[in-house]
Amino acid sequence: MPGHPPGRSPAAGGARSGAWRAVDVSVVRWGIVGPGRIAERFASDLRRVPNARLVAVASRSLATAEAFVARHGAGRAYVGYQQLFDDEGVDAVYIATPHSLHASQSRAAIAAGKAVLCEKPLTVSPDECRDLQHYARSERRYLVEGMWTWFLPAIRRAREWIDAGRIGRVRHIRADFGYPLPYDPRGREYDSALAGGCLLDMGIYPVALARLVFGEQPARLEVLHHLAPNGVDDDVVALCGYDDRTAILAASFRCKLPNCAYLVGEEGHIAIPDFWRADSCHLYELDERKDSFRDDRQGTGFEFEIAAVSADILAGRLESATVTAADSLAFQLHMARIKAQFGP
Repeated sequence: MPGHPPGRSPAAGGARSGAWRAVDVSVVRWGIVGPGRIAERFASDLRRVPNARLVAVASRSLATAEAFVARHGAGRAYVGYQQLFDDEGVDAVYIATPHSLHASQSRAAIAAGKAVLCEKPLTVSPDECRDLQHYARSERRYLVEGMWTWFLPAIRRAREWIDAGRIGRVRHIRADFGYPLPYDPRGREYDSALAGGCLLDMGIYPVALARLVFGEQPARLEVLHHLAPNGVDDDVVALCGYDDRTAILAASFRCKLPNCAYLVGEEGHIAIPDFWRADSCHLYELDERKDSFRDDRQGTGFEFEIAAVSADILAGRLESATVTAADSLAFQLHMARIKAQFGP
């Protein structure tokens, strides 16, 4: 079912106009909320995408927004976010602020008639996720979580190998993501008020990979964890049982983990180096490499997500076929079960 245009004249402010059609041009005009480190990479890669154009950026600091515009040719710089949401020249918004702001800012953008691509995690709890998704559906607005890993060609090729039966039935998943981050209770990663902690920040990637391959919640779950001095999780290992299949998932702020994924089947396995930003994957039978894939990216990898989401918006879709609403809720449910074992 086609969706409402995300903000074109004459019905630009869109939310209450009652027109139900796809965007009728070939380029989505993007605005960025939160011009930090991840947004820098997003903006740089967006320049390589033919169906997307960056036209505005908003920050708490006008100087920060203007500097971002100067670096990336973003067009308009706003101090504060509502001005960008109300900009009739913006079709879609990429939200790259701290986790605790995602739900409220996504809701505000949707209320202003924008399509929304929100960085992972989409929200910080299952209830918050359900509420936001219900609101997007009620307003007939496009909403997708920025699980960019799922759009990467190497991850998609690994999924194709599995679907083709090339490693047999998958029995084990091992995936981890960790980098040492010095403890700073005022830093975003450790700040409890900003939903800090390695599970939401890094652990969502292994959790999402388990979802991509097994497609269901684990039947059993055991967790080992360590907490920073302020009570925020800085090291997590989860053993997940799926009937006769197993996933070992880990995240850490305390040390550099291998950051690899292994999808192990009865007839072989797939190795994915740096799986969260994967540019390659390799298929083995026992110890012999039988196949390899490497993408031809020109950017850092966000271009694949940007192109796919922009195509969705231009076609008037209300949901991504790559990262569905059900997937985002599944991530939240899995992480909530892990957090429940952290104790009071």
